[in-house]
Amino acid sequence: QVQLVESVGGLVQPGGSLRLSCAASGSICSIHVIRWYRQAPGKQRELVATITSFTSGGNTNYADSVKGRFTVSGDNGKNTVYLQMNSLKPEDTAVYYCTMKIQTMASHSDYWGQGTQVTVSS
Repeated sequence: QVQLVESVGGLVQPGGSLRLSCAASGSICSIHVIRWYRQAPGKQRELVATITSFTSGGNTNYADSVKGRFTVSGDNGKNTVYLQMNSLKPEDTAVYYCTMKIQTMASHSDYWGQGTQVTVSS
């Protein structure tokens, strides 16, 4: 059984920073593409960031709305991915979800974290 657990988000003032983490556990053979999504109330889910592997040099991609402010990285030894969010804006307020494409003995599937609320407000 594979589980993804996200860190608690929080309330941050505009211009502030916050780091989210997403840890995978269970019978994992390998982890491939990792993505961070967010969904604000009344809006469609938005793909925020993608990293193709945990190892250094893994390709990263960002939504234009966060490019230059957000950084995604991973720790292979801990099966954990991070989303460092800097210069936060009120429009970054959303529930953030991580997903990982994970190979187990039984399948190659997408798994989701439980979601964590990030609120940017003064």
